[in-house]
Amino acid sequence: MNNIVTKQTFILADELATIALGKQLADIVKIELKQGIIVFLNGDLGAGKTTLTRGFVQGMGHVGNVKSPTYTLVEPYDLQDWQVYHFDLYRLADAEELEYMGIRDYFSSHCCSFIEWPEKGQGMLPKADMTIDLAYLDEQRQVSLQANTPLGELLLSFLVK
Repeated sequence: MNNIVTKQTFILADELATIALGKQLADIVKIELKQGIIVFLNGDLGAGKTTLTRGFVQGMGHVGNVKSPTYTLVEPYDLQDWQVYHFDLYRLADAEELEYMGIRDYFSSHCCSFIEWPEKGQGMLPKADMTIDLAYLDEQRQVSLQANTPLGELLLSFLVK
């Protein structure tokens, strides 16, 4: 019998709980995985994608503002031992634009990439280790995490312990 967890859903009470989940993911990456991850973020505008990413970036050691890269496509965070990239592809007109910005350079073992609106980059993005869906649930948020690779499964296994 296979005990691998590939999907988990949480209810988050508020913005602070969303940030806390991001920080928890960062702790798992730094302490347990010790390698970068690729995360696709799905959800309506305002559902908490940037808030979750903010928690992750802060959890990885960034001090300061974490803003949405809506107009720049990517916001890089150069941290002591890590590179964290927050992509927002909402305004991307054509996935081939990613090739011109050197998209392949953003994915390596010491890089963590959180990608909002990943469907806009279809065909140019590598497979995500994890897909996170955020949805409104009255004043709360429902967050579903789907592991897509063995690394994603490992991350999720530490999260649900």
